[in-house]
Amino acid sequence: MNKIYVYDSTLRDGAQGKSVSFTVKDKIKIVKKLDDAGIDYIEAGNPGSNPKDAEFFNSIKDIKLNHSKIVAFGSTRRPGIKASEDTNLMHIVASGVKTAAVFGKSWDFHVTEILKTTLEENLEMISDSISFLVEKGFDVIFDAEHFFDGYKANPDYAMKTLEAAVESGAFSLCLCDTRGGTFPTETYEMSKTVIEKFNVQIGIHCHNDNGMAVASTIAAVEAGAIQVQGTMNGLGERCGNANLTTIVPNLQLLRNYDCIPENQMPFWSETAVFISEVANLSLHDESPFVGSAAFSHKGGMHTDALTKNTKSYELFDPSEVGNSRHILMSEVAGGSSVMKLLGKIDPKITKKDPKTREIMNKLKEMEFLGYQYEAAEASFELIIRRILGLYKHSFELVEFKVMVNEPSYNNVNSTAMIKIKVGDEFEVTAAEGDGPVDALDGALRKALTKFYPNLQQIKLTDYKVRVLDSEMATAAKVRVLIETTDGKNEWTTIGVSTDIIEASWLALVDSIEYCMCQEG
Repeated sequence: MNKIYVYDSTLRDGAQGKSVSFTVKDKIKIVKKLDDAGIDYIEAGNPGSNPKDAEFFNSIKDIKLNHSKIVAFGSTRRPGIKASEDTNLMHIVASGVKTAAVFGKSWDFHVTEILKTTLEENLEMISDSISFLVEKGFDVIFDAEHFFDGYKANPDYAMKTLEAAVESGAFSLCLCDTRGGTFPTETYEMSKTVIEKFNVQIGIHCHNDNGMAVASTIAAVEAGAIQVQGTMNGLGERCGNANLTTIVPNLQLLRNYDCIPENQMPFWSETAVFISEVANLSLHDESPFVGSAAFSHKGGMHTDALTKNTKSYELFDPSEVGNSRHILMSEVAGGSSVMKLLGKIDPKITKKDPKTREIMNKLKEMEFLGYQYEAAEASFELIIRRILGLYKHSFELVEFKVMVNEPSYNNVNSTAMIKIKVGDEFEVTAAEGDGPVDALDGALRKALTKFYPNLQQIKLTDYKVRVLDSEMATAAKVRVLIETTDGKNEWTTIGVSTDIIEASWLALVDSIEYCMCQEG
């Protein structure tokens, strides 16, 4: 297996993405997670750019890492001064790390029009900056900014910037597609030209403005690049950076490169989710390899083939990246997908059993009404159990009433009153909440815990509403999804109605019924 050095810039490039902001504690958490994952280089920011990055580099000195090298990022010196006089470079020297990434201009347009200096001075800036850091004991990676645009415009000059970096002691050249517009075929050809000329480590750094950052990164590797730069989950400014969560499994599992330790690959999905949570962002369900839908199957022929041989529709077993297979409950899923869930509930039931057909018909009927069980399997399991006669309601609703009060006081603006029946006993109670659903949830559980004390341990973790037929305006049907946890397990239930309170009630009841079902 050929070694590929993985270089993560989530904490610098990724932090430039829309709605992304890391605290120092966030950055340290991410460093530890990336170190556990076996990432080779972690570009942690520019120690001279802001107080937060300065504080981070001061804090990270006391943390022992097992695998990763922390990289300080910065630019070449300013025009017209010595490298030793450049504040940015002096901050890198004082950062406490021993690996630096220095970016310099490789596009003549940027040199003359943006830096407003001469082409020769830019070469001197590259040479001086790298020589200065090498003399201070740094391993230096030269990020050739705008290399591909520069090569297209003036290939001789673009190559001269690389020569200046190598002759000054850079151990690695990273070719940057900074505008993110280079096609994979172009990336391959230009990368190959560089690799054939220079006997140093060649890296690739792509932005995703044309949607080809991952493809271009892999093209550069196929040309011979051995360092890949990117961010976890593709975070970054504009359209983001090359997505390492996609690149690493592609190279390691589908192309037999050695990117991260083999025993860490089963934790790859967990790492991707962790980064999203720290960034306070949702990981896209459709993210290749690590998303919740990456190994989800719904179509009837697909799921039928999958039950015969998983290779029919999967590149590899989802456990290899720490993900899991989901057979989605749907009217188009066919009997095979339902049978998997049926087998968990009643191993003796067969595909030809009349109850199986009844369950399938019920599924189609409910989806016609607006229900979708892909993300609410708990509600569908309750349907199955009711049809099979394996479960009965743990309580009956007699009536409920919800009142919304404005203005709110101490985050309480709703009151719910409820009357339920359990066996031959009635219970009437009320609760306040931050919104009608919160109040209704509080009142229901307050009433039920008299009979079922174990319900005290469950809580709602998410609540989503979607309008199904918006042309009906305020009379539109809505779909409510409620996520619930007991501290160990999580489940999602669904309710549909033209009344948002009723839809919420249906999902809420299913969430409690499902909990009762699991605990017998």
